[in-house]
Amino acid sequence: MNLIMRSFGLALKGIFHPWVLWLSLRPFLIGALIWFGVLWWVWTPLLDWMKVLLTSSIFSAGMTKFMSSFGWESVRAVVVPYFSVVILMPFMIVSILILVSFTSVTSLLRHVERQKTYRGMRQEKGGSFLGGLSINVGSTCIFVVLVLITLPLWWIPPIFAIIPPLLWGWLTTRLMSYDVLARHASEAERLELMKLYRWQLLGMGVAAGLLGATPTLFWLSSVYVLVLFPFVSMFMMWVYSLVFIFAALWFTHYLLFALKNYRELKGESI
Repeated sequence: MNLIMRSFGLALKGIFHPWVLWLSLRPFLIGALIWFGVLWWVWTPLLDWMKVLLTSSIFSAGMTKFMSSFGWESVRAVVVPYFSVVILMPFMIVSILILVSFTSVTSLLRHVERQKTYRGMRQEKGGSFLGGLSINVGSTCIFVVLVLITLPLWWIPPIFAIIPPLLWGWLTTRLMSYDVLARHASEAERLELMKLYRWQLLGMGVAAGLLGATPTLFWLSSVYVLVLFPFVSMFMMWVYSLVFIFAALWFTHYLLFALKNYRELKGESI
């Protein structure tokens, strides 16, 4: 627990460094460019499709009856963009996480390893680009499948406070742990550390997932946010990028210090 809190404090301090802030902007700019193009083409068709689904499909009968007591015609304009956001949101967030993993974590790691605590650590290079790509693609596919299966439950209290953070925690832990250890640890060291600290790392990932839930709540807190989603989403993607960069800092400090302790306990040079 002391190591977790120590790493959290160092990450909180490091997130305000100008270079780290730039690293949060880089994946955001790439993601914003990609999603601006995607939303330009799909936002209106998605709204039209969702409107048909909510008014004409066999699944909408119960919902229509329920909302008629509140005035269906008056709330449909909110319901349609709301469910459109629900569909797009997990894909936008996971794209930012992947972009952070590929474009910023290595640079962030080099920035952290120059600090006195980690200076001179042996680099075993037990990971590779292809290994990282495999972890990213495989973990993301599993995550998307789990999201699609559990998405109807995300909006049922208190399940909404359990399932999304667990899924985000698992994915964040998988991606961040590999990226951080790929440079310094051997494959055997990486697997051993992942086994020794699996629950601590998952807890950190879940905590990062809870931090990521904050902008999600903002997205869904206002009708204007929903209506202006294509524009508001650009800013919120930077918020997600900043959250994931903080998570990367947290994992970097934790795992580098854990690797250092692991080698010292085995009587090896760090």
